[in-house]
Amino acid sequence: MTESNLNLFHQHACHLRLCKPALYGVSCALTVLLFQCTATAAIADELFGLGGMVQSQNVEKNDSSYSWQLEYREQLNEHFTASLSYLNEGHIPAHHRDGHALQLWMNTDVIERRLSLSAGIGPYYYFDTTVPSTSSTTYTNEHGFGAAFSLAAILRTETPWLFQLRANWIQTFGRMNTVSALVGVGYQLDKPSQTKPSDDRPNVWIKTCDNEITLFVGRTITNSFDSERSTALSIEYRRRLLKYLDWTLSWLHEGDNRLIRRDGMASQLWVVKDFVNDRISLGLGTGAYLAIDQQTNHYQDSDRVISAISTLTGSYHLTPRWSLRASWNRIVTNYDRDTDVIVGGVGYRF
Repeated sequence: MTESNLNLFHQHACHLRLCKPALYGVSCALTVLLFQCTATAAIADELFGLGGMVQSQNVEKNDSSYSWQLEYREQLNEHFTASLSYLNEGHIPAHHRDGHALQLWMNTDVIERRLSLSAGIGPYYYFDTTVPSTSSTTYTNEHGFGAAFSLAAILRTETPWLFQLRANWIQTFGRMNTVSALVGVGYQLDKPSQTKPSDDRPNVWIKTCDNEITLFVGRTITNSFDSERSTALSIEYRRRLLKYLDWTLSWLHEGDNRLIRRDGMASQLWVVKDFVNDRISLGLGTGAYLAIDQQTNHYQDSDRVISAISTLTGSYHLTPRWSLRASWNRIVTNYDRDTDVIVGGVGYRF
């Protein structure tokens, strides 16, 4: 079954490579690099939520807005850390932009190792709702690469709670550049000194929970200036292929919000990691979304049928059988109908 699942994903990936080579490349790069980070012997795993302000660095005018960020950090050794983050750059006039950054950090500890100072750099893949160059539409969804440069100071406490002060410089090579300042709170998911669970529990967990069926309900938000909304429904089958690798096949109904009325099937590969004695799981997925949008009447246009999908997910395992899961899906199209589909649901593991 595992081999057929992988073949199905590769078939979707071939279509995706033809219609969205840039997104396919960055998604695979993020997935592979994050997998390499999580597969190493980790010193600590940290999850941060930050908020603050962002300012554009345009020549004509500097505009400001709010900004917020979610970040997962994996300490590779004493002086190097890898991070994967989602950065929302707010609503700067004519730009509603966000994106994903994968960064490598150099860090040093001071004040008896309670304060960590670090500098990071890495690629930034952005999604920008902006004003089109023509007057045929009211907005357009632009996608592209940039670079993220960051400075951070992290204060560690006697508890798992952490505090971070952060500055980001985003360079997008001909598009809008920004600088942001944020402050936030983090949590250390697993400490290196944490005792491992007994050998019998992981074996039972793996044998009984390689598969999961989850029913979701949530909200679809169109990436336009008006952010049209509709009710979203989904059902997902998840299969654990390897310790850090999952595969999913899901049906997604995005609802009808005037701009879209879209349904389809999505196939994704995931980098996943479990924490807190396997009670909490975090993951990043990327793949292909085969869908029909009845509002745009593009049934004969294959380029508009296959889109990219990237998803952040987290689950809490109530028991070895039952779990609660939340997922944030980003649908990336080439006809200006990008959406965020944020859903939560109950899963059964078997």
